Amino acid sequence: MNIFRLTGDLSHLAAIIILLLKIWKTRSCAGISGKSQVLFALVFTTRYLDLLTAFISLYNTTMKIIYIGCAYATVYLIYMKFKATYDGNHDTFRVEFLVVPVGGLAFLVNHDFSPLEILWTFSIYLESVAILPQLFMISKTGEAETITTHYLFFLGLYRALYLINWIWRFYFEGFFDMIAIVAGVVQTILYCDFFYLYVTKVLKGKKLSLPA
Repeated sequence: MNIFRLTGDLSHLAAIIILLLKIWKTRSCAGISGKSQVLFALVFTTRYLDLLTAFISLYNTTMKIIYIGCAYATVYLIYMKFKATYDGNHDTFRVEFLVVPVGGLAFLVNHDFSPLEILWTFSIYLESVAILPQLFMISKTGEAETITTHYLFFLGLYRALYLINWIWRFYFEGFFDMIAIVAGVVQTILYCDFFYLYVTKVLKGKKLSLPA
């Protein structure tokens, strides 16, 4: 495992922990898109079905279980425990416009036409756009809490580092996964505007807002 994959995993873990702590400490999920969190739970569920069929390493298995567990814990906090604080009026992105095309694309473009491989491909495609309901929600409300922007920053950083990881593996291991790379590029591009605002506003102590 190279340093970019490791730091990418740690950034991903940091994002998840930041979000969970934010919800738990404030006893509120205001400003958090439940739809994005449901999509991420779907991403991890369909991607890590290999937990039932193969063992790669203790690190690999542990991280997968943590991701799945935290994803469903977040969904539970939003839709059950702190449901009264969930801002459903602004979380209105039509997720079917993401899930249906992504599902179709996974059937058409994959490495192997088998159930597990199609589901893995589906998860890769879906993760690249799963953050859109959250970004859409921020654009509707006009601004985001600082802690929410930290969550988004580490989530975007994770994808950017993974993109570098794929480039590293191509040059030093001869490994090339077009599906993962293209999806990673799309996801990183979606974060570009946010990264710029994060650096120019949030790090200077200002509130972040996305253009409607």
